[in-house]
Amino acid sequence: MAISNRIKQVTKRAPKKAPAAPDYGVMGEPINRSHPFYFGFIATLGALSAILLMRALASVSQIFILILIALFLATGLNPAVEALRRRNISRTNAVTIIFAAVIFFVIFFALVVVPPVVTQGTQLINKAPTLLADLTNNATISKLNDQYGIVDTLQAKLKSVTSNGSLLISTFGGVVGVGKSVLSGFFSFMTVLVLTLYFITSLPQAIDLGLSMVPASRRERVGHLTHAIIGRVGSFVGSQIIIAAMASVFVFLLALILGLPSPIAVGMIVLVCGLIPLIGHFLGCGIVTIIALTQSMWIGLIAFLAYVLYVQIENYVVTPRIMKKTMSVPGAVTIISALIGSSLLGLIGGLLAVPVAASIILILDEVVIPRANNS
Repeated sequence: MAISNRIKQVTKRAPKKAPAAPDYGVMGEPINRSHPFYFGFIATLGALSAILLMRALASVSQIFILILIALFLATGLNPAVEALRRRNISRTNAVTIIFAAVIFFVIFFALVVVPPVVTQGTQLINKAPTLLADLTNNATISKLNDQYGIVDTLQAKLKSVTSNGSLLISTFGGVVGVGKSVLSGFFSFMTVLVLTLYFITSLPQAIDLGLSMVPASRRERVGHLTHAIIGRVGSFVGSQIIIAAMASVFVFLLALILGLPSPIAVGMIVLVCGLIPLIGHFLGCGIVTIIALTQSMWIGLIAFLAYVLYVQIENYVVTPRIMKKTMSVPGAVTIISALIGSSLLGLIGGLLAVPVAASIILILDEVVIPRANNS
């Protein structure tokens, strides 16, 4: 009995006191956030953070551009992959087929187009003095040359840059500049190619991951809108390909009529240039005119005028109708959005402007306008 009472006394013994907390002094009053020093300090920190962020983004802007190009291409190729999947082909095999077709086109372009362009560029440089001399046969140009020496100045400048074979080297800033330009272009091309492959392969998983962050009650509707936006981007790419193909056929026939060398190569050049919004036809027109000038001055003038006339018809008749049909975007919005996008972000802005405008119109039609009507 005594033992049991002893056990109870031990169990009922008071717990040990916790060690006293160290004394760090009395807390001061809160910082006065309305004090000018506090405001200036926080504002300075915010400005410095913004400057550092902008400089960091500027330093990696080229990488962001490559990512945007690859994402745009992957979204544009996705409809072709989905079309193959509807024929009971797995997504991996469909991506392999589409990507093999893209690589085949690149190789075909490099083998068929690049050699004639180099050859004809060399011919143009060799014929340039003769072409400039032919200009003086015109009475008006000859009179202007006697007064202002325009043709003589051009001949002297052309002779100075081509006499020692340094035209290409001086254009790219020396021998090192040529090597850097070639390596940079090849690296950018391979980066875009690899990123496009990754994006197009993992596009469904990326969409599902993004939708998983949306509330469950809105997930289905957001999913439909997302797939519709991706479809519109694919429609835009398809429309650009159709328009570029039409321009390529026109230039191919024009080259046959005018007797230009390598008409297939000329058409392929215009096909690639036509894929670039706004500035693509400026490049294509310049290349076609230069190739035509290797034949004669009058053939070059006819090719230039014919190409300009076709571009006007395409810009104001063909393009607005195709874009409106495939993307439900008004013609004026198509042109204005492309101009604004190109002004803001250059080539990338021109590529993304029209599908972004189509996506905004889709969101307005499906979300904003119905909500305004129901309010």
